[in-house]
Amino acid sequence: MPMFSPEIETLKPDAIREYQEERFVKVVKYAYERIPMYRRRFRENNVSPDDIKRLEDVPKVPFTYKDDLREHYPYGILAVPVAEIVRFHSSSGTTGTPTVVSYTRGDMKVWTTLMARALATAGVTSEDILQNTYGYGLFTGGLGYHYGAEALGCSVVPIGSGNTKRQLEIMKDFKTTVLCCTPSYATYLAEAAREAGIDPVRDLSLRIAMFGAEPWSEEQRKHIEMNLDLKAMDCYGMSELYGPGVAVECECQNGLHVWGDEFYVETIDPDTGEVLEPGEKGEMVITMLNREAMPLLRYRTRDICVINWDECPCGRSHPRIMRLAGRSDDMLIVGGVNVFPSQIESVLFDIPGIAPQYQIIVDRDILDRLYVKAEIDPEMWGSSAFDKDSFTGKVAENLRSILTIRARVELLAPGTIERTEGKAKRVIDLRKDTGLAR
Repeated sequence: MPMFSPEIETLKPDAIREYQEERFVKVVKYAYERIPMYRRRFRENNVSPDDIKRLEDVPKVPFTYKDDLREHYPYGILAVPVAEIVRFHSSSGTTGTPTVVSYTRGDMKVWTTLMARALATAGVTSEDILQNTYGYGLFTGGLGYHYGAEALGCSVVPIGSGNTKRQLEIMKDFKTTVLCCTPSYATYLAEAAREAGIDPVRDLSLRIAMFGAEPWSEEQRKHIEMNLDLKAMDCYGMSELYGPGVAVECECQNGLHVWGDEFYVETIDPDTGEVLEPGEKGEMVITMLNREAMPLLRYRTRDICVINWDECPCGRSHPRIMRLAGRSDDMLIVGGVNVFPSQIESVLFDIPGIAPQYQIIVDRDILDRLYVKAEIDPEMWGSSAFDKDSFTGKVAENLRSILTIRARVELLAPGTIERTEGKAKRVIDLRKDTGLAR
């Protein structure tokens, strides 16, 4: 299988852990000496960098939270002078103060290498033509994939987001082989191609899609792979952790390889903060081992997953994320029951006749109410044999068997739910508008 950095990618677990221990001790001292926030946090917890001598000491290090970045907007968490920064990226800030991330020239080299490594791991080669539909600008996706693909030697089509008709024209005319976008946009592209009379098997040359920026299920993967005739690969990242490229699937599609030479990953109990053993499901916490501008120590990602250190058949021994189960802050509590949107998606995509467009709405009168709206496939909707009431009952029962609570299901005509050319708006929690969200 192709590798961009074979000497690093094939390191054995003992060698990775030895490197991680050395770097963890150094980065703790680096952050403590250069960032006032960390000095204060350490002192509040009666911890000194001298207390961190081995990986067994990691739990002594205080956590870092996303709110820390917001509270120190825009430069308060920098470890270097602003003059040494060559790039800024930022979140949208639609829910409050944005998070700003900064990069030195050295950080940019590391990130570019990680992205090239991620693309190669997913099966992309220098012979590919990569169409990048992620947004260019403050969002990390566009430029992250772009620079990584160029480092790998790909031909890059930097089309950016939007203009679906033009996306499909270029995809067809340029014979694009690799598509980079959100999974929800890939679903939309498949639908738009069908409406435009484009047959992905006959008219397109796609073979790989690189997905990220939003959660997606195995059922959605199967749907996209079937409708666009390609292999859908998961690529994980966060703007706080460079951007995309933190972890990626190889061709085995058996978990996402986290690059252990750059990230120390652990799982914790999200309620107590207790470190869990490898193989136990918990919240993923990541420490950046080589970041110059903005090193983050034990960053709470809020992503729920299992970490596996077993060697993959592809020959890589870096830890793997065994598919994300969802985000702890995306979890909905409905009538006292924990509900992940990914659970609902998995049920819907597994029912023949349900189209890949849906919305989850949570409201409250006296009790919490869960609504699920889903479109019906055009062929089924137009069939005289389609019994809407009976099918609605089937969908509701399938959801109840997984969620253990009842959802009010509404089946809609094709094209009813608004389409987006970026991240899909899947969940609407109306309790937040009334202060009743729990």
